[in-house]
Amino acid sequence: MKTIVEKNAVTINGYIALIVFLALVLFNGYWLVSMIRLELPSMLWVSIPSLIINLIAMGGFFVVQPNESRVLILFGNYIGTVRESGFWYANPFATKKHVSLRIHNFNSERIKVNDLDGNPIEIGAVVVYRVVDSARALFDVENYEQFVAIQSETAIRALASEYPYDSHEESKASLRGNPTEIAEALQKQVQTRLQVAGVDIIEARISHLAYAQEIAQAMLRRQQAQAIIAARKKIVEGAVGMVQDALRMLSEQHIVTLDEDKKATMVNNLMVALVSDKDMQPVINTGTLYQ
Repeated sequence: MKTIVEKNAVTINGYIALIVFLALVLFNGYWLVSMIRLELPSMLWVSIPSLIINLIAMGGFFVVQPNESRVLILFGNYIGTVRESGFWYANPFATKKHVSLRIHNFNSERIKVNDLDGNPIEIGAVVVYRVVDSARALFDVENYEQFVAIQSETAIRALASEYPYDSHEESKASLRGNPTEIAEALQKQVQTRLQVAGVDIIEARISHLAYAQEIAQAMLRRQQAQAIIAARKKIVEGAVGMVQDALRMLSEQHIVTLDEDKKATMVNNLMVALVSDKDMQPVINTGTLYQ
């Protein structure tokens, strides 16, 4: 497939061209009236075709709005693009196709796919894009707006299968836990697919993310259990560190000398107090009573 590269079309300022053509039309009209009054019919074959040609040439005027472009096609050949807004004149036989350069939003439907772990999820995304190459958008794809929609949904499906919905491991990215990283990956995937259409992706981000309805309740309970386990693990790790610090400080500052049995008892009491999810009642030892 031949790739068409955008180029600037040859145009003339429309106001200058309008003044010239109006002058020619008025001159031809005056000449035609004069020939009729002077009864010189032999000269009509010159003035009438000239007037018709001038009227046909008036069809070369066109207007380009801000953030729009006109792609000029002459008898099936691409001859250039006009991006600068204003009033212009070009070949009157050229077709002037309109292409919008404004920023567009594509809001995908909620798609049901499987994540990396095989769990069915519902996902949707918003893609913000704009056309940067009018020629490629018009000639390299059938309909660039429909092409953006289809390729964006394909990229969303591919991205969802590369990440799990959720992960409690900090080193492992997930769809829910790493929105910035996921948005960058989605933007890159969509941009790669839409490069052929002359489209630039400004932003792509997930707008909807949820487990599929058939497993939503089960996965909610699973999430809660995983969260509890992860939280308890952190609590235990912190409690072990606190106990180690307490024993080290007691030993270094010579506050009290503990044998192995007393250390074991102290560790047990501290771990129970620190790890328990209920308030503990302290027991104060005031000494040993000998009778």
